[in-house]
Amino acid sequence: MTLSMHSALVPTATRTLRNLVSILEKIAAHAEARKIDPSIFLNARLYPDMFPLVRQVQIASDTVKGAVARLAGQEPPSWADTETTIEQLIERINRTIDFANSFQPAQIDGSEERPVELKMRSGTRQFTGQSYLLGHALPNLFFHTTTAYAIARHNGVEIGKADYLGRVE
Repeated sequence: MTLSMHSALVPTATRTLRNLVSILEKIAAHAEARKIDPSIFLNARLYPDMFPLVRQVQIASDTVKGAVARLAGQEPPSWADTETTIEQLIERINRTIDFANSFQPAQIDGSEERPVELKMRSGTRQFTGQSYLLGHALPNLFFHTTTAYAIARHNGVEIGKADYLGRVE
């Protein structure tokens, strides 16, 4: 059986984002139980030159919406990065999941050789669809999700590997 581009992206990305929602919910519960201002977690970083948790979540969201749009040959939507609460981050993730799920397999499948251009701070990078998905989009999603997890764990939220991985469906 061949794994399609849609099957490699959408179920994997949406499961990862749902797991990130669960982690954010655990952060909120942890903050409430210990009477800690949730913004402490949202602004926490692993190191001073790294992005805070709120930005890690926004980038994970941007990565998924960008990947599904680009692989479908569309321009990714631009969303303002204005979230200041855990609830707003969860809403953003759910909007991202809905966006990813709005694409039919036929829109993404067959995009292995589709040219993908990605404008980054360091310059423009050119990919094929497959190299973009496997060499950039999914690793970038996992990096930022892992970093959000690590920030939460470093700050005392009781989560473990099972929270990051979630249930395999």
